[in-house]
Amino acid sequence: MARLSLRKIEKIYPNGFKAVHGVDLEVRDGEFMVFVGPSGCAKSTLLRMIAGLESISGGELVIGERVVNELPPKARGIAMVFQNYALYPHMKVYDNLAFGLRLAGTPKAELDQRVRHAAQLLEMEHLLDRYPKQLSGGQAQRVAVGRAIVKQPEVFLFDEPLSNLDAKLRAAMRVRLTELHRTLKEQGKPATVVYVTHDQTEAMTMGERICVLKEGVIQQVDTPVALYQRPANAFVAGFIGSPEMNLVKAELVAGGDGSAVRLGGQVLPLRRRVARPDGAVTFGLRPEHISAVARPDAVPMQATLKFVEHMGSEVYVHADLGGLAMSARVPAEQAGALEAAERGSVVTLHGLMGHAHLFDAESGVVVA
Repeated sequence: MARLSLRKIEKIYPNGFKAVHGVDLEVRDGEFMVFVGPSGCAKSTLLRMIAGLESISGGELVIGERVVNELPPKARGIAMVFQNYALYPHMKVYDNLAFGLRLAGTPKAELDQRVRHAAQLLEMEHLLDRYPKQLSGGQAQRVAVGRAIVKQPEVFLFDEPLSNLDAKLRAAMRVRLTELHRTLKEQGKPATVVYVTHDQTEAMTMGERICVLKEGVIQQVDTPVALYQRPANAFVAGFIGSPEMNLVKAELVAGGDGSAVRLGGQVLPLRRRVARPDGAVTFGLRPEHISAVARPDAVPMQATLKFVEHMGSEVYVHADLGGLAMSARVPAEQAGALEAAERGSVVTLHGLMGHAHLFDAESGVVVA
């Protein structure tokens, strides 16, 4: 495998629209890197530039030790798995897997060994004699992945490969692809992977590191845990996590032994001092850090109940705090009083202010 380096990469279309703005990124040898972001953030454009399917307007793209800007896709040492599988309908699975190797003149014995090894890794030996029309969506996607594996590329590229699958199958394939990456690493054949998705659950569960993009600009690159616990700005904070973080306008003020925030007409102590002048901020608190019951480390907040969502073991509580929408995610066994309350009634929620985030009101950059 090989490392992948993007150095000041830009994409400018003939009409002058700049889709990618000087992206700098290092994907380590054998790393599983996920590109994630909303529609239009240029994550697929960036992947297609790596693959050679889109031209690079500026900067350098390095795979291994080679600058590949001007190389055609087949010379870059990459294999790509698309969203729509792109299998040959008139060929059996074995021949779909072997097709690229035959074109490359691979000796028959080596070709057969590579095809059967890929089939074994993906647990699809029993599918080799079937045609694509005889496969389920998940099976067809495994064949598409297997076709990439047999090429033994330097870098694997995945462009939203699970988006056509139903929720249950998508979850199963997430596990299978993650296990495949670990298996190849254990076998001494680590796979460098760049995986594009708009689904932050896929990103959080699959990526060793995640690159969060917005409008062609990298917002943050870090591990899933670091992104969740220490977002660099309000965009990352709101994008990573489900339900998303509560982000509301607030005012930083002095409060007793430390700083406090004024939001919705209430002053809530942060229980720490923030080294920043008082003034407008964006206050962030994840739904799981709002409790339905009083706790020694929590600050009470008066809110108007809007509605309650039952999610089995958890309950999502939606409330209005002085005109500011707030959501809480609480264990079902602690939500009894809230469930019994009538819509529009005043309820008390308890914010774990030690987990609160503060972002600059204008730039969105984290300040505390």
